[in-house]
Amino acid sequence: MIKLCKMSKNSKRNKLQSEVNTLEMEECNITPKIERQTSAEYARNMDTAQYVTLENVSSNEINVGHGVLAPKCKKHICTSMSLWAKTQQLPPEYLKQIETIYATQFPIEVRHYFAEWIEEQPWSQVDENNSQHEQYAVQLLVNLVQLIQDKSDELPTTGEYFLLKLRFQNVIDQLREKYEPSPLAFVKVVKSCLNLEEALVNQAENPSLVIEDPTVQQLATNKQISKDIETLQTWTSVTDTEIKQLQDKQEALIIQWKNSPQITAQLGNAVQQLQQKLEFVKTQIQQTQQGGGDNHAELEKLRNEKDELMTREKDMSAQLKNVQTELAAKAQEVIELRSTLLTKYKKSFLFLEDVQKKVIDVELIAWKRKQQLSGNGAPIEEKLLDRLQSWSESLAEIIWKSRQQILQFEVLRTRLPLNTSAENQSDILPDLNQKITALLSSLVTSTFVVEHQPPQVLKKESRFTAKIRLLVGGKLNIHMNPPTVKASIISEEQARGLLKSDVTAKDADSGDILNKEGTMEYHDGKGELSIQFRNMQLKKIKRADKKGTEAVTEEKFCILFQSDFQLGINGELMFQVWTLSLPVVVTVHGNQECNALATVLWDNQFAEPVIISSFQKNGRTPFQVPSQVSWTLMSQLLNTKFQSVTGRGLCAENLKYLASKVFGGKPTDEYSNHNINWSLFNKDTLPGRSFTFWEWFYAVMRLTKDHLKNLWCDKTIIGFVSKQQAQEWLQMRPVGTFLCRFSDSELGGVTIAWSAEDPKSPGERQVWNLAPYGTKEINIRTLADRIKDLPQLTHLFPDIPKDQAFSKYYTTDTLPDIKDPEGYIKTHLINTLTTPGAAPMNYDNPSTPQAIGYSGPDSPASIYSQPISTPGSNVTSTNNNLMDLGAIAEASEDDMLDAFISLDYNADNLNDMSLMEILPSMMANN
Repeated sequence: MIKLCKMSKNSKRNKLQSEVNTLEMEECNITPKIERQTSAEYARNMDTAQYVTLENVSSNEINVGHGVLAPKCKKHICTSMSLWAKTQQLPPEYLKQIETIYATQFPIEVRHYFAEWIEEQPWSQVDENNSQHEQYAVQLLVNLVQLIQDKSDELPTTGEYFLLKLRFQNVIDQLREKYEPSPLAFVKVVKSCLNLEEALVNQAENPSLVIEDPTVQQLATNKQISKDIETLQTWTSVTDTEIKQLQDKQEALIIQWKNSPQITAQLGNAVQQLQQKLEFVKTQIQQTQQGGGDNHAELEKLRNEKDELMTREKDMSAQLKNVQTELAAKAQEVIELRSTLLTKYKKSFLFLEDVQKKVIDVELIAWKRKQQLSGNGAPIEEKLLDRLQSWSESLAEIIWKSRQQILQFEVLRTRLPLNTSAENQSDILPDLNQKITALLSSLVTSTFVVEHQPPQVLKKESRFTAKIRLLVGGKLNIHMNPPTVKASIISEEQARGLLKSDVTAKDADSGDILNKEGTMEYHDGKGELSIQFRNMQLKKIKRADKKGTEAVTEEKFCILFQSDFQLGINGELMFQVWTLSLPVVVTVHGNQECNALATVLWDNQFAEPVIISSFQKNGRTPFQVPSQVSWTLMSQLLNTKFQSVTGRGLCAENLKYLASKVFGGKPTDEYSNHNINWSLFNKDTLPGRSFTFWEWFYAVMRLTKDHLKNLWCDKTIIGFVSKQQAQEWLQMRPVGTFLCRFSDSELGGVTIAWSAEDPKSPGERQVWNLAPYGTKEINIRTLADRIKDLPQLTHLFPDIPKDQAFSKYYTTDTLPDIKDPEGYIKTHLINTLTTPGAAPMNYDNPSTPQAIGYSGPDSPASIYSQPISTPGSNVTSTNNNLMDLGAIAEASEDDMLDAFISLDYNADNLNDMSLMEILPSMMANN
């Protein structure tokens, strides 16, 4: 029962807003609904909306207008000030984070101009991990694109709005290209951006708030590292000023100390002379007093002279004493300033060491892990390495300046040794100098990284590329004398030896690579020191002895890149740097790619990290992997790889079906607690098959990528469903309902199952299965065209007319209106189906798909054919086993050749053609 009520916008707000101007809808089943209309109409009609209860409302009746319908509304908050308005009032440091996240994930112009619409959509009600919610995501995306288009149409084409109009058009193209294949990813991105805004707003309003969102946590980490680096830069600037002050004070002290003997001597002589004059005056006074008479004036004069001499003598003595005191005080001041500087250097070093660990041992290792997962198709932020370079360069500059200050400090102390107990107790300079140099060495050697990895499945004799970057190259002026980088291929065992002994294993190799040396270049525009190996080629490989059943496609190597260079005056510091690529598997033939890729994917996804040491720059022991992993982790691998290759990932139902193939159960079973080992993944063949699970999955992935990508992204192919499940679904649907699924019995095959009337029991339904189409068949005629050709197929499961689902993928079969120069009319291929019931399905027939463990009743089989049609004729010939031998005998050699040429075959498939495919076409032409 659907209940409808209409209310004005103001009425809704008055009814729903609480006393604090906040609306909370918890555990309710009411959500807004707008009648189907254009987005422009929606924008104009927002004053009225319909609210519907969701009970008994089918999913295809749901429309996204004011919001997305869901069985239960999550908590939804509407405040008097919009989230975007609050976001714009954030402090500059928070706005930088907002700018960063929108620059990489979602157009900020859309967020700004359509903020009200965006915030009115209850995004939290859409589960981006639930494929059943994809229709909601599609409608959200369509509505937003239409809103942008309407806004763009309203803007004039001249003046200040011209650039904005162009930007809107670019945004529309970007949104369609990026999210139409995966609309749930669109919802995920928008939710992530809104969550970030809300978290930052809350954090700004409540600084003590703890944030749990990973994206926000990463941004907070980035902000903290940048803040710490700014603090270190300030400290370094302060200590630089103070050491200059120390130098000035020490130079003044040295000058005073060198001049003090002369000054002391001069003052001493002056005091002595004054004392002698004073004694003489005292004698005269005594004689005058003894003489008596009227000599009062003379006596007074002598007494005044005496007082003056005594004052001068006292002043001179004080000056003499002050010279020594002042010298001692200045020496003490220098000692204290030295001690203060050493304390600051010690504190700065500990802080610097901590920040460098965050950058090198955490963030850089995390980037390497993300780069490793990107080898399996996981996304990675493009500018992440640039941010790491910025941090590394700042650290290198700080360390280099600190080291120069410490060296300058050492020189100053050598020039004026003050061997006092206080200075000796605070003397940490030798240890500090050694540690700061080690810190610089660790930074330089750790930031020598492989920016672009060589191919992990490396085919012998094939050309390949790689890019190496030194993140600190620009700040240390290494580019003034650019170093040479050498590449070599080493085995897994040699890589382990390299970690144990940097000297003995450095020259090891397991093959011969051409064009393996080059000089690093500094790029002013990018500000990076790097080298791009563009034409490397593996000419020879030395393999280790095989262990048991280990195949060559399980043997792992890696590319070792190494260089050496000098820093400082006269090359005082010598660095030998090296880094390892991700593991590579060397193949000699294309048919080894599948199994080699399995080895690489397992290593990338499940590599076991270890505690980072000064030698283990890659964060792991080469190339240690677990023997088994949980199915949950394996599901992540399969989903990531399939999505990166085909454009759309795997839903929960797909993964359950895959689990049933691996473990031999039913798709309805629970597999989250199961473990899968390497043998189950790519060693043991599937029950009743001659191929492994990975070989089957790989073939499906290649087929989808090469021929079915658009169909898969449009969800017109269910693909991962068992024959038994398909039969159960189709038996409940009208005659002509069909679905496309991947073949269980053939590698890289797609089959069509459909519901048909049982010819033996009218009124009853049977499920029929076409023999699988592989790459060769689809190359000849696409799957969409083959479905178009078959009138027995009317509706795509569950009830979509086939032309509605597939028409945009049909190819136009245009025939010439006139004859060709030789007088012949060309033919084209179509797909036909023999009468159902002609041959019962045989479960022993390998060309007939069958579900593992399923032993249901036989289903009719179909015969695949490639008939020829001619213009103006309603007759279609099929490639059956009945041939008109008389027609063949009467056909001329030219007729047979023309008929052969007229076939719509690819030249690459000529070797695979059989005579049975060619003769019917010749009969049709003759």
